[in-house]
Amino acid sequence: MRCYFLRHGIAVEPESWSGSDFDRPLTREGRERMELEAKAIEDLKLDLDCIITSPLLRAKQTAELVAARLGNVKTVEDRRLADGFNLERLGEMLVAHPNAQAIMLVGHEPTMSATIGRAIGKAGVEFKKAALAGIEFGDRASPSGTLLCLIPPKVLVALGKR
Repeated sequence: MRCYFLRHGIAVEPESWSGSDFDRPLTREGRERMELEAKAIEDLKLDLDCIITSPLLRAKQTAELVAARLGNVKTVEDRRLADGFNLERLGEMLVAHPNAQAIMLVGHEPTMSATIGRAIGKAGVEFKKAALAGIEFGDRASPSGTLLCLIPPKVLVALGKR
C-alpha cells in the first residue's frame, strides 16, 4: 500500500487570526499555490483511492483543492490527523482502508514529519507547508515502510506551472 502525506498549504498566521485555530483558513497565496500543486499531483498519477484529511479548516481546504483537481477521489475527515497523529494512529488509519492501494493524508506539523520519520526508520524529516511525501507499506498493521518521495512545495509549484 502507498500512503502519501500532504501538509496543508500556507494558512493565516496564528498571531494575526482572531478566531479559533480550528477555523484558521488558507491564505489567498496558499490557495493559489495549492491549485498549482494539485495540478502537479494530478500529473504524478498517484492513483489515489481516497484523501483523508484533518477536520481543521486549512487541511480540509487543501484536501478539497486536490480532490477537485483529481475529480473522482472521495475525501473523508479523520480527527486522528488533527491532534496527536503518530505511528499508532497511522496504522489504525491504514487498517481502516483495507481495499485501498493508495491514500493521501492531509495534516499538520509537527506530528506529520515525526510520524513519517518513524515510519521510515527514525529519520529526521523536514516537512514544509504543502510538501508531499510518499511511503510504501508492506504491512498496514505495523507501519514501517520505504520512502518513495519527499517533494518540497517549490518543486510541486514549479511542476504545476508547466
